[in-house]
Amino acid sequence: MLRKMETAPLMFSICLCILLLSACSRTSIITRPGQAEYAPVEPIVPPPVVNNSGSIYAAAYARPWFEDIKARQVGDLLTVVLDEQTDANKSASTEITKDNTTDISAPTILGQDVTIGGDAISTSLDSANDFSGESDSSQSNKLQGSITVTVAQVLPNGNLVIQGEKWIAINQGDEYVRLRGIVRPVDIGPTNTILSTQVANAQITYKGKGATADSNAIGWLARFFISPLWPY
Repeated sequence: MLRKMETAPLMFSICLCILLLSACSRTSIITRPGQAEYAPVEPIVPPPVVNNSGSIYAAAYARPWFEDIKARQVGDLLTVVLDEQTDANKSASTEITKDNTTDISAPTILGQDVTIGGDAISTSLDSANDFSGESDSSQSNKLQGSITVTVAQVLPNGNLVIQGEKWIAINQGDEYVRLRGIVRPVDIGPTNTILSTQVANAQITYKGKGATADSNAIGWLARFFISPLWPY
């Protein structure tokens, strides 16, 4: 019994060393929970040829010798060069002025003015309305960089549905770029790149997470006061 009590601390020390060593052996790469619609798509493996005539040529695996290697099948990679820039300006000015004047003369009975206390009854109505409004709005956005995505689907007309995301960890926060859209194979350059302005139905997202992004976000109470729900 005494020997078992003496070996217990030794076994505990051994287990603690194993846990510490296993923790140190882990990599520092953090797997971030991305969205499923931006996940990479694996290539589709073509079925084997059933009736082989003896030829070594297989159309499913064929690659042209005298053409540039470009994305054309599900799972292929494509680099999208982000070159987005938008400038919008809008101004409006309205001014409305309206003046009305109405005179009501004194009534008469048998040619004589109706008076009260010797004064003829007469009145006049004046009204004036004035409205002036002016608004000015300006917005500018710019996004440059690149992201490599995968081909998720080949449409019947040959166009390619692409999707992908890129995460960058900087100090106390993470930044990510997500892209999804449709491209034409003829727009893909010799280096297997395409401009983001040539992506149809483009859905480009550039956001950040962490302390830096939280410090730039407006609080929920301040957001309520500038929302349409605030009556004043």
